[in-house]
Amino acid sequence: MSPPLVRLDPQGRDVTSPFRTAGSPLVVGVIDSGVHADHPHIGAVVAGAAFDARGCVGPDCIDRLGHGTAVAAAIQDLAPGVRICPLKVFDRRLDAPVETLVAAIDWAADHALPLVNLSLGTAERSHAAALAKAAGRAHAAGTIIVAAGSHAGIDWLPGSLGVAGVIRVELDWSCPRGEHTDGDPGSAAVFRTCGYPRPIPGVDPERNLKGLSFAVANLSGIAARAMIDTGIRGYASLVAEFRRRARTR
Repeated sequence: MSPPLVRLDPQGRDVTSPFRTAGSPLVVGVIDSGVHADHPHIGAVVAGAAFDARGCVGPDCIDRLGHGTAVAAAIQDLAPGVRICPLKVFDRRLDAPVETLVAAIDWAADHALPLVNLSLGTAERSHAAALAKAAGRAHAAGTIIVAAGSHAGIDWLPGSLGVAGVIRVELDWSCPRGEHTDGDPGSAAVFRTCGYPRPIPGVDPERNLKGLSFAVANLSGIAARAMIDTGIRGYASLVAEFRRRARTR
């Protein structure tokens, strides 16, 4: 086994993570409703965490809604070599306080997850400061967040904040699944892809779950595949690689 890579925080403290070791499989955190590890569409899963309304951590990562499992399946379909780390913020309904989301982002940063999928968000602008600070802490820890941007006139947070470390995802139904377009050739990290999930044999894609949540998952899968192919782990390097690989309009 390769020795762990030592990672220091800005204060010089050793915060080496078991999720970042030389030669180990890439781990993608999925902040959602948990994951059914025994689902046939799910590959390798590592131990994650569940967060209650106060942001307290527990072990119950079982998916009772199905959304997190479908998101994880979409990611692993496009990047089969990744391991999923479920970070559960939803239990019986797709709703949670901002404190729960912040706690999950901080857990991912504290454990040095290289990539986090956020197929969710809030339109409440009063939460912008708290989420920007959480995204900033994640960026400082080297954790890249892939999150929902804008759709149907709604700007979802933290995806639409435009902060470093967050890749903003929007829909492009004309883009084949597994590919992406550059939504902003300028400085912002905005990328678009289709919102179809992993295909189910015999099920018309238009009758399956679909939408911005799965565009985020698809882009996380594309990101994971690029990170595996190139060894890239940094935010700026990944954005540059996304632009290099973007589909020509």
